Amino acid sequence: MKTCLVVDDSPVIRKVSRRILEDLGFEVAEAANGVAAMAWCDAMMPDVILLDWWMPEMDGLEVLRRVRASHGGNVPQVIFCSGETEIERIREALEAGADEYIMKPFDGAIVAGKLQSLGLLQVRAA
Repeated sequence: MKTCLVVDDSPVIRKVSRRILEDLGFEVAEAANGVAAMAWCDAMMPDVILLDWWMPEMDGLEVLRRVRASHGGNVPQVIFCSGETEIERIREALEAGADEYIMKPFDGAIVAGKLQSLGLLQVRAA
């Protein structure tokens, strides 16, 4: 089973994300901030990270940079999931190593589409 680390300071976003990802067949872990996310990644690198931008203690961009610089940091597919909508900021995240970007609010179809585009989810036959 593929693993996903959901990193967001909002308990509601973590809960919604967990439900979507578990319904898609992922094993899900949660982190409420960047420091907790890095501790989790140091212990076990997930297959995918759903990452918020603005969080206390360490923002998502710093988490992304640290993950990519760490041992095994090339493994996870990183999907930024943020309310940040300015194209310059989105470009900054992608240039820093994010694989995809989702703008909040989002739903299961959006998450599934991004996971499919990254090869992490098989398209289900109708």
